[in-house]
Amino acid sequence: MKRKIAILGSTGSIGTQALDVISNNPDLFQVEVLTANNRVDLLIDQAKKYEPNAVVIANTSKYQLVKDALSHLDIKVYAGNDAIAQIVEMDSIDMVLTAMVGYSGLEPTVNAIKAKKAIALANKETLVVAGELVMGLANEYRTPIIPVDSEHSAVFQCLVGEPSPVDKVILTASGGPFRGYNKTQLEGVTRADALNHPNWCMGAKITIDSATLMNKGFEVIEAGWLFGLSPEQIEVVVHPQSIIHSMVQFEDGSVKAQLGLPDMRLPIQYAFSFPHRIKNDFQKFSFANYPNLTFEQPNTELFPCLSLAWEAMAAGGNTPCVLNAANEVVVDAFLNDRIRFVQIPQIIEQTIGRVSYQAKPSLSDYKETDAEARAIALEYVNNATL
Repeated sequence: MKRKIAILGSTGSIGTQALDVISNNPDLFQVEVLTANNRVDLLIDQAKKYEPNAVVIANTSKYQLVKDALSHLDIKVYAGNDAIAQIVEMDSIDMVLTAMVGYSGLEPTVNAIKAKKAIALANKETLVVAGELVMGLANEYRTPIIPVDSEHSAVFQCLVGEPSPVDKVILTASGGPFRGYNKTQLEGVTRADALNHPNWCMGAKITIDSATLMNKGFEVIEAGWLFGLSPEQIEVVVHPQSIIHSMVQFEDGSVKAQLGLPDMRLPIQYAFSFPHRIKNDFQKFSFANYPNLTFEQPNTELFPCLSLAWEAMAAGGNTPCVLNAANEVVVDAFLNDRIRFVQIPQIIEQTIGRVSYQAKPSLSDYKETDAEARAIALEYVNNATL
């Protein structure tokens, strides 16, 4: 029987690659729901090709355009963020791929968990913002969460069938486009510079997060929740070739690693097909092409976002939510040439210092924290000098 999949964020980088995986395995997977934020033309094209049960466009002003374009097809059309949050409860869905960007993925993920839909988690911010809440619900409803991030998929794969206690997890980072830069060089980097990732093809927001190492910081927090680890059990090493996606060290000192070329279709396919592996025509890794695999320590003095994430994880409560909200605001500001690259961690740290701490936030508390942090961060952005 085909696994029916809802793709939240089908027009983004992860969403389009997920559709490639489905296209390559039509006997195994079927598109049940597609959602997008604004890219209406691509959503319409995807709907015509895959003929899902339903599509949702978050931007309500574009509802009629989608509705008219798909009127000749038997496809339900909805609009708005509330519709995205509700569509995941559809009975026919087997798995939900959460590939939305940022905080917006939280509520749909919570609802999908409550509806006992298997989660293919590509939206790391969901666990960054509300990891305790989300993992608690997953345990309560016995809903599997299978990570799609290449690093967490690697750890997950290393742990399958492994009963031994974990000593630590080692997450690898490419180092981004500014590895080796000094402070003076970082002062002058541009939007175009930051969007030029050396190894991965990703969306704009996550590419900037990779450049600041905030993406790796988010992955540290996500790993803590996914695998039940303390901050001290998570290590980050810079691995410029992006071949080893992550490693697990066990209590006896043995280390297991998952290797492969930097291709997000592989962890997406693994999440869709788990617990099975399926054949594909992706380019395969060869040691002959990579005779030297190198490793180095991240420079948290030049890239303080990684340290800010570790500190937020240790603080707990609503602090990671503040971290994420402030980051979303400053990354958007940087992409719109309103602040400089080096101001990103500065504004985030200032925002964290001003939002009131809550040790045990509820979902409504997270929403209030998110709004408060965004307002404060935007205040700093508006007062920033280029």
